[in-house]
Amino acid sequence: MNKPIPPAAGVSSLRQRLIEDMTVRGFGEKTQRGYIRVVSRFAAFLGRSPDRATAEDIRRYQIEQREAGMPAPAMNSHVAGLRFFFTTTMDRPDLSRKLLRASYPRKLPTVLSPEEVARLLAATTCLKHRAALGVAYGAGLRVAEVAALKVVDIDSERMLIRVERGKGGRYRNAMLSPNLLALLRAWWREGRRQGAMLPEGWLFPGQNPIKPISTRQLSRVVEEAAKAAGLAKRVSPHTLRHSFATHLLEDGVDIRVIQVLLGHAKLDNTALYTKVATRTVRAVTSPLDKIAGLIDKIAGLIDEKAQGDG
Repeated sequence: MNKPIPPAAGVSSLRQRLIEDMTVRGFGEKTQRGYIRVVSRFAAFLGRSPDRATAEDIRRYQIEQREAGMPAPAMNSHVAGLRFFFTTTMDRPDLSRKLLRASYPRKLPTVLSPEEVARLLAATTCLKHRAALGVAYGAGLRVAEVAALKVVDIDSERMLIRVERGKGGRYRNAMLSPNLLALLRAWWREGRRQGAMLPEGWLFPGQNPIKPISTRQLSRVVEEAAKAAGLAKRVSPHTLRHSFATHLLEDGVDIRVIQVLLGHAKLDNTALYTKVATRTVRAVTSPLDKIAGLIDKIAGLIDEKAQGDG
């Protein structure tokens, strides 16, 4: 469940209104803090309350960001926060339209081969970590989604994983394969034996069983396992999600099905994996190969004709 940011003492009415607007729309705590930080930075640039901003102020602010060398992704995060502030909180869509997103080349994701994924999982130091990374790869979940899973989210009857804390607060069902279910059951038995697993508690509890494992801890687990497995690539928990999508695409799964499994709102985000699905590229027959025999045949006829004319 998305938690609203509690009001601070002496908070301005404008800031409180922004927080309320974000809470009503189900924004997570991380998103809320990010938007508040963006609006606060804009206010500091203005030297006055942001509700008095003009179109020229917005133009100067974006120029200042670019000249200061702010990366395009960060600039676009500022655009998202300010657009919400002006459109929703201030009811000034005219100012929102003045905010321009920065275009930039999108980097291709790092993807592991199936053999590299197997080495990574085999290099984990305990069953809990192997099961957590198994979920990231076997179901394509984001690291925050893995950490937020509870025991009751595993639906073994329908072979589904309920993701109730997805990006943007969206709910979806993720796939639960027989091998992943067996791995999770093994961890559940071990976790119960250790006293770390509480009834209907977190699937991957932290050191304190009443709290889930942190995303930072999961990142460290992946980095240490990658090092132990001798992987030269820079690997993160999201690499397993990238690998999940790419391997499904290479196995011929429809890209729209992969979009649903990943919880992508836009197909364009899923289509990125077509650029790294090397097995798919290798499986395509070049049109040149299809006419190679015809080329030789025609060339032979040309040679015969040339010899006949000679």
